[in-house]
Amino acid sequence: MTDLPPQRHIFFLPGLLGPICAVYYPPAVTSHFPKSAVLHVPAFAEEMNKCRRMVVLQAEKLASTGYGVLVVDLYGTGDSGGEFRDARWEVWKADLDVALGWLRSHGAETIKLWGVRLGGLLALELALQYRDEIRHLMLWQPVVDGRSMLTQFLRLRLAADMMAGSKGERMATLCQRLAGGETVEVAGYELTPELATALERRSFASLDPPVSMAVDWLDVVPSAGRNLSPASQRMVETWRGRGVSVAAAAVVGEAFWTTQEIALAPRLLDETTGRLAA
Repeated sequence: MTDLPPQRHIFFLPGLLGPICAVYYPPAVTSHFPKSAVLHVPAFAEEMNKCRRMVVLQAEKLASTGYGVLVVDLYGTGDSGGEFRDARWEVWKADLDVALGWLRSHGAETIKLWGVRLGGLLALELALQYRDEIRHLMLWQPVVDGRSMLTQFLRLRLAADMMAGSKGERMATLCQRLAGGETVEVAGYELTPELATALERRSFASLDPPVSMAVDWLDVVPSAGRNLSPASQRMVETWRGRGVSVAAAAVVGEAFWTTQEIALAPRLLDETTGRLAA
């Protein structure tokens, strides 16, 4: 582990296919490795980069309340090994298994998952895998349906073609190429058919948290008085109808995961800290 100023340590974990870059934020006032920890599950592709500043600020805030916080770059992303074309959903889950194991081996007895955007879907799958161990899930603007996320991602390719003055390809053509086994370049990311298929098959609708798990669902809205997105509201109501404890709220702030410049949502930081510290 590399020694840095006391607020964080950067090191590499042995992931399934290669090294996984990890940043650990120790608590400010208690043991370096406390019994309560938070594992961050990152957003997808460029959204992950847009979220980095918010993730750092939130990790520092949670550490100040006594948590040990572990933030990882999944394989093929960020500073971890591999290229984006090497990324696979199941490999990411295996990497998160390693991260959980590291926290356990350093004394964590209570581990909470904090998923951002597509990371919310990945976090929920992981939570279901460890339903007797993971009892709290924090979701930031979660992607409810992977198919919709895939469509949104592919639209970046269409938009880039239009900006370049090229007629480009249609959405149906891109989908056909992926279905035919081709890798498609989108905004500098090489999207493989395997990852595209994994996204298409993921949806909150098919993943119910156990009733023993507490879920915090936070959507970011541009102004006061706005509610959760319709998709979020439907999912929250569905889970509640199945007995899941979901505390949902709309928090005013900028959509930092999609803005052109790096943006912050301070109220989201405060809301998250308050909920996890409670």
